[in-house]
Amino acid sequence: MQHKIIPDVIGGQKLVVADDDATVREAARLMAENAVGAVMIIEGNTLVGIFTERDLATRVVAPGLDPDRVRLAEGMTRDPDTIRPDETARDALEKMQRCGYRHLPVVNVGTIVGMVSVRDLYRAVLCQLEEDLRELDAYVHGPGYGVAPTP
Repeated sequence: MQHKIIPDVIGGQKLVVADDDATVREAARLMAENAVGAVMIIEGNTLVGIFTERDLATRVVAPGLDPDRVRLAEGMTRDPDTIRPDETARDALEKMQRCGYRHLPVVNVGTIVGMVSVRDLYRAVLCQLEEDLRELDAYVHGPGYGVAPTP
């Protein structure tokens, strides 16, 4: 069975969100407090962007901008790609690899339900591989393995 994004990969996750008028420093504090690498940017209840550790490094720190003055609206990735909660961990990993993402918002019919990271997905895929190996081992070494047939 393929692991679905919800509930298998990120079930019960706390949403980490900010408004686009928050500062980059506020977003960095949110990420640190919640031990996450990205914050979803919302207007009302609508996802309008994502701000990641990579955005912090490349759009704020590298050019020497002040994180207390730069607003998320200036530093975020607008209109990010998303994934549905019923898609599989493999689907998400393939999309992330193809597009170069490390974080992908999970949206269900316009409603934000979570964020999946490459680390979450690797854990889910590893779990799936372990399950597959156990099933294969049970099939190969199932009942009667190593027992000579009786005449």
